[in-house]
Amino acid sequence: MEKIELYTTGCPQCLILEKKLDTKKIAYEKVTDFDTNELTSRGIMSAPVLKVDGTYLPFSLALKWINQQG
Repeated sequence: MEKIELYTTGCPQCLILEKKLDTKKIAYEKVTDFDTNELTSRGIMSAPVLKVDGTYLPFSLALKWINQQG
């Protein structure tokens, strides 16, 4: 089972990912208290970020990944 975490600030894009994950019934953990240095060190400058089994996906890649799920 994949471990999926959604790094979110509650912004409109964050809410889009939450809704898509919920619609597809993909189980995830919502992370609201996170170290921004963890993301910026990976070249990610904005939320939301979807972390799938240790791989960080910024918004556009996260949408693509969600849409490819069953």
